[in-house]
Amino acid sequence: MQTLRAENLTRTYGEKTLFKDISFIINEHDRIGVIGVNGSGKTSLLDVLAGVTTPEAGELVMPKNYEIGYLKQQPDLDENLTVIDAVLAGSQQVFRTIRHYEQALTVYGEHPEDPQAQQAYMDAETKMNQEDAWTAESDVKTILTQLHITDLSQTVKTMSGGQRKRVGLAQVLIQSPDLLLLDEPTNHLDFDSIEWLESYLASYKGALMVVTHDRYFLDQVANQMFELSFGALYKYTGNYQAFVQAKAERVARDITAEHKQQQLYKQELAWMRAGAPARSTKQQGRINRFNDLKDNLNTLQVDSDVDISLGQQRLGKKVIELKNASLTFDDQTILTDFSMLIQANDRIGITGINGAGKSSLLNVIAGRLPLDSGTVTIGETVKMAYYTQQTEPIPGDKRIITYLQEVGENILNKQGERVSVTELLEEFLFPRSMHGTLIRKLSGGEKRRLYLLKLLMQQPNVLLLDEPTNDLDIGTLTVLENYLSNFAGTVITVSHDRYFLDKVGTKLLIFDGQGQIERYAGRFSSYLKDQKAAAKPVEAQAKVVTKAPEKAPEKAADEPKKKVKLTYAEQLEYGKIEGVIEALDNHKSELEQAMADNASDYGKLADLQKDLTATEKEIDDKMNRWDYLSQYAD
Repeated sequence: MQTLRAENLTRTYGEKTLFKDISFIINEHDRIGVIGVNGSGKTSLLDVLAGVTTPEAGELVMPKNYEIGYLKQQPDLDENLTVIDAVLAGSQQVFRTIRHYEQALTVYGEHPEDPQAQQAYMDAETKMNQEDAWTAESDVKTILTQLHITDLSQTVKTMSGGQRKRVGLAQVLIQSPDLLLLDEPTNHLDFDSIEWLESYLASYKGALMVVTHDRYFLDQVANQMFELSFGALYKYTGNYQAFVQAKAERVARDITAEHKQQQLYKQELAWMRAGAPARSTKQQGRINRFNDLKDNLNTLQVDSDVDISLGQQRLGKKVIELKNASLTFDDQTILTDFSMLIQANDRIGITGINGAGKSSLLNVIAGRLPLDSGTVTIGETVKMAYYTQQTEPIPGDKRIITYLQEVGENILNKQGERVSVTELLEEFLFPRSMHGTLIRKLSGGEKRRLYLLKLLMQQPNVLLLDEPTNDLDIGTLTVLENYLSNFAGTVITVSHDRYFLDKVGTKLLIFDGQGQIERYAGRFSSYLKDQKAAAKPVEAQAKVVTKAPEKAPEKAADEPKKKVKLTYAEQLEYGKIEGVIEALDNHKSELEQAMADNASDYGKLADLQKDLTATEKEIDDKMNRWDYLSQYAD
């Protein structure tokens, strides 16, 4: 069994220690999810394991033939190569074998009578057989198709960042290394591609270590969780759901132990103040223990929640209206005679295939992209903030606190109290020691968190969020989701994160391409469930049609009568259902408030979230039932 062992690894970034003296073992079938707040060293750990960087201390122990494949957040690809050549340009043995065979074949084709060329070709062919490399190109095409890359002759330099990420993913998957390192692999993937990737990894023979914010993905793929926190590594058995509970229990134990240490310190301090004699070895030992307690007191560090408690301006009833909007961009039809009224407190999730124009719709609403025809009307009370996929340019030599002071020295929170920039930074997990740090020293995720804070400081009442889950850690996402659930304004978000869409969106726009946009009222999981349910009858109907006689029967047999009105029982149900829905909505609001009040109690949060999920499902069911009954009500 191939095993990698990490012993006492230490890695720093400038003056910051990312991890110190961490050790672990990766066995053949391990599926490890790595999580931690932005800047905790997740990507740096993958870099060390892949040999991209070297640790300041510690070592990696592995067999000589141990192979590691690494998908970076931004893959290293030759921009002048075609897609297929870029995938086969990897350094792994299978790629070297294929390239060697192609070279030998070319020489042999030019000099078929040359004995050396003949022998080189035969040796290369034998090597292809030994390594079963014949199917590699076919496998590459299959993987690229599943990742929606179909033009294999396209050059890398003409591709978007998301397309390049998928090409890089195909390259590492085809390598089939002993250890597969994936850094945010689900970014820019459609839902069917993510589902395919989950299935592919489930049958993968080697080990896997993945850094991702996609909690549903972690639940499906991971059987272990590694958490990087304040330089330490904590290991948990199970997927993300199991991790949430296990971490809450660990933090509770640590806090209890810290409290006991404080109580013991108080007792020893009273003894010392009473005048501790140092005449015996036993008494001197107690004095030494007191000094040890003093040195180690209050050293417990626990990840804080990102507390977003900012005020906002009042939002009127009229928010955004699109009328007969049409847009073509780069020969791609985005909108065709599209109309939509967006109201106060709407929660609109936008998703669908890549390249269909989801971000373009946000740009239209934000006034950054003009329509070909139609109108966009923005309400007078609207104050909009746009969290784009790419962070606005920030001078690297600007300091964190200076960047925020451009908005203001202080901001009003929801309670009407003034909060200083310094306090806001601390709430957003930027300790005072970092406030004077140059922005160029921040990690990508830390820059995104800072960018988000600056937007929210402007106290908007309409939020446009374009792929907000990219580059934000799970802790920040969780609190952002809770913040949005209590946000007294309108939220319009583009996302491929299934978990985030379920938490945030109650109305959906699904972009199918070429101006085709589906509308759905409900959560994204419900949409996927309905899609699968709708596909089954179609398949069944197709089977019935193939077996049906060529000539239809002359008389239909007892066709069911068309429903025209409610039954007496349904009339009673219809009379009460609106009250039931209102009660459920009130219960949902109470649960959301309870979650906000218990943001640091992970155990209670898990129970409240379970209750909230069940309540939201019941609301969706009752709304669907009300919609059905209302069709036949007088």
